[in-house]
Amino acid sequence: MRWSIRRMSKIRIGNSLGKEKQYMKLGEVCRSVSQTFRRQQDRVILTNTSDVFDGKVTNHQYVQNENLKGQFKKSFQQNDILYSEIRPKNRRFAFVNFDAKDYIASTKLMVIRANNKVLPQFLFQVLKSDEIINQLQSLAETRSGTFPQITFSELSALDVPIPSIAEQREIAITLTVIDDKIAINAKINRHLEQVAQAIFKSWFVDFEPWGGIIPNDWQRATLSDICFYNTDRISVGELTEQTYISTENMLPNRGGFVHASSLPSISQTTKFQPGNVLVSNIRPYFKKIVFCSLFGGCSTDVLCFQVREKTLAPYLYCILFNDSFFDFMLAGSKGTKMPRGDKQQIMSYPIIIPTDDVLNDFIEFVAQDLSKIEANRSENRCLADLRDTLLPRLMSGELSVADLSGK
Repeated sequence: MRWSIRRMSKIRIGNSLGKEKQYMKLGEVCRSVSQTFRRQQDRVILTNTSDVFDGKVTNHQYVQNENLKGQFKKSFQQNDILYSEIRPKNRRFAFVNFDAKDYIASTKLMVIRANNKVLPQFLFQVLKSDEIINQLQSLAETRSGTFPQITFSELSALDVPIPSIAEQREIAITLTVIDDKIAINAKINRHLEQVAQAIFKSWFVDFEPWGGIIPNDWQRATLSDICFYNTDRISVGELTEQTYISTENMLPNRGGFVHASSLPSISQTTKFQPGNVLVSNIRPYFKKIVFCSLFGGCSTDVLCFQVREKTLAPYLYCILFNDSFFDFMLAGSKGTKMPRGDKQQIMSYPIIIPTDDVLNDFIEFVAQDLSKIEANRSENRCLADLRDTLLPRLMSGELSVADLSGK
């Protein structure tokens, strides 16, 4: 059963126990806080929209508290929720689970604070649910302007079921367990990728096993020598939200991808296949990259790299995953507000082609890592779907936490 917020009445009967479920507007359980940061410490941490993603604040680096850009004005505190006003479906939101006295938020982030009618952790589960995000994205797209944008007034007008505090606590704990497992898998994947990249750098950048000097029988080449852009086409009718990848549902900082919110309104798009490597061609500094383990389609804003020899796919992925590749791509990009990579320049990226024995040893190792990474990402997508399916049913009373535990 889908949770359709707009069709909800104010009061409905919950589960078979006959409990009444109270519906409130979000504005009744939280408020938007706009408090100017006035502390005078020497060093602070700046939090922009790019520094929050899918529940976490990702930047914790200190800078000098001087000559800050004008957008950094807002203070926030533990248990607040940071929520971007721009493109809700990009999932630029975070729950503040730490002491934030040194942090300054951008004015493009709403600072949302729960009142005594709702637990902050429960409110956050509501605000990051697919139903709320889809509703807000639809509202954002009706506004004129450069970017799809929302206001707190629009968010506060949405009706949601608010169970008792005791039920909120149980729901929040249950869903947080799923969130924690997703975070553990993501952490494992980051470690696996770091290990693969460390070996790649050691062997093919620093040449450490060979005394820091490139062996004479290795070749200097360019990216075009081992791959090309896949231009095969696929009908959009053959795709689902799970098999369509655009720059919008690719995650920054090499985080893979999430399910698309919708399919494009065109008849055909670029086809990808297992072993292809997808790189977002917009704003290379976001470092969006996906190693394909299935068939699907991608948007024209995504570059689809296909190796000339199938076995080279893991090696290509490690080349493109590297910071130096994204730096090269950005250096040759065109445009200022929304830089795009130059496809011809990208293919001139310099690479090393080692001897077959060295290359095969590296590929064998990396292929195992990529298999583990994809298994964890697949599990995370399933867990996210489970979490997003459970939330409306738990909130409406159709299910209880006791039902899930079998009690």
